[in-house]
Amino acid sequence: MILPAPADFWGGLTLAIPSGSSAHAPIMSAGLPDRLWFPLRQRNGLMAQPRVAPGDRVLRGDVLAGGSQALDPLIHASTSGRVVGIEDTLLPIAAGLTGACIALEPDGLDEAAPPLPPLALDGTSATDVLRRIEAAGIVGLGGAIFPTAAKLSGGAITTLILNGVECEPTISCDDRLLRERTAEVLEGAERLRRAFGIEQVRVAIKADMIEAFDAIQQARNLTGFDQIAPVTVASRYPAGGERQLIQSVTGREVPAGSHPTDIGVLCLNVATLAAIQRAATWGEPLISRIVSVGGHGVREPSNLEVRLGTPLRHLIDLCGGYAEPGGRLIIGGPMMGFPIAADTLPITANVNALFVAGRGQLPARSSASPCIRCGACAEVCPAGLLPQELDWQSRQGNAPKLLADGLLDCIECGCCDVVCPSHIPLVEHFQRAKQVIRREQLAREAADHARRRYEARQARLALEQAELARSARQKKAELAQSPSTKIQEALTKARQRRDPPTQQSVPTQTDAPEEEKY
Repeated sequence: MILPAPADFWGGLTLAIPSGSSAHAPIMSAGLPDRLWFPLRQRNGLMAQPRVAPGDRVLRGDVLAGGSQALDPLIHASTSGRVVGIEDTLLPIAAGLTGACIALEPDGLDEAAPPLPPLALDGTSATDVLRRIEAAGIVGLGGAIFPTAAKLSGGAITTLILNGVECEPTISCDDRLLRERTAEVLEGAERLRRAFGIEQVRVAIKADMIEAFDAIQQARNLTGFDQIAPVTVASRYPAGGERQLIQSVTGREVPAGSHPTDIGVLCLNVATLAAIQRAATWGEPLISRIVSVGGHGVREPSNLEVRLGTPLRHLIDLCGGYAEPGGRLIIGGPMMGFPIAADTLPITANVNALFVAGRGQLPARSSASPCIRCGACAEVCPAGLLPQELDWQSRQGNAPKLLADGLLDCIECGCCDVVCPSHIPLVEHFQRAKQVIRREQLAREAADHARRRYEARQARLALEQAELARSARQKKAELAQSPSTKIQEALTKARQRRDPPTQQSVPTQTDAPEEEKY
């Protein structure tokens, strides 16, 4: 049974599937490159602390870094080899950002560390599942790479949504996973359903993913997981956005400023569920992921299972190399991805696709004209915002009004950019405004922290001064004691030393009165 979506989200665009799509390509192994790179900062957050040093030999699955805090997931070696250094290199997080990376030279043996013991499907508690997810370093594989254990701990869950809806038509890694490894995904979902007492599980797929439909139905018949049902959503961008998908599948909206778990819903990417199943069944940590490589700039668009840490150039070589020189590289898709300057960046858990644009495949950037207030951007905004108003306020630097108008609810999908007849780079303006607001928030937090430290120091100094004053008053009181009293106490002590107290005699027989002697 395939359930239709009970609702639909506002706005969005219908995007054509380009001729350079990788959807037709089955998953292939990418093998191992000559060197792997593991960034210590894998998302805009904590910097993981390394647990290895140059010269150390590691096995596949050994911990390289991380694990110091709840939102600091473990980073594991994706093969055996020798740590050759910790060096700065470009990171696949944002354009131009660099950071420290652990460099690993594979030894070709691919020798594995002892795996974690398997967990039973029945009778395993939620705590045991969370511990296994943390030990395996599993993060969300839909792009945000938020630690999955922390996401599962956000609150009571009544509905679990498996996100198999790939927003951009140039990406097909989740589609191929659902076609080829459906049982892994469903078993991972069933494990969470039983451990956390989840009432219903829905596998969200686009209406045009016919092969994935059939694969899910066959897997349900084989496994008997009747509580897991596929649900179709509109083949419209960005149907795979978390809040848009929740609205389509459940008919409910996540309030602004809230999290999905606040309404009892949890969204996980289908690749994340497969990683959970491998960790629970085989004790395998997160050491690889499926990456779509597409665009007219490569000769053979493909879906590759890639060991984490593999440089992008290795993937391009496996896809037949560049089809033409000077192709633009984008991590992700052309709508929500970000451009990169070099193909030396390593694959991390957040890289689900590499788009190599050919000549003329991306629209040339035009000079912007003044806004004509046509309202086209508001009609396609899936978050229900007014992009033209946000753009005006961002130009004025009006942070309070931007926050009140929902700037932070913008998912930066780029729909407004596509339809704007004035060619205004709206998303770029929104990103810049968010960065300014974030810097201001950090500055306020730093100022508040400094103020609290100053107030605490002043309170401590006041307490010390009060203690000194009390001690001084006590000494003054002692000195103010009357001299006559002190003299009297001294005389008494002197008499006691001079005239010690005499013992009182006890009457005896010889001391009897005279008349009693006779």
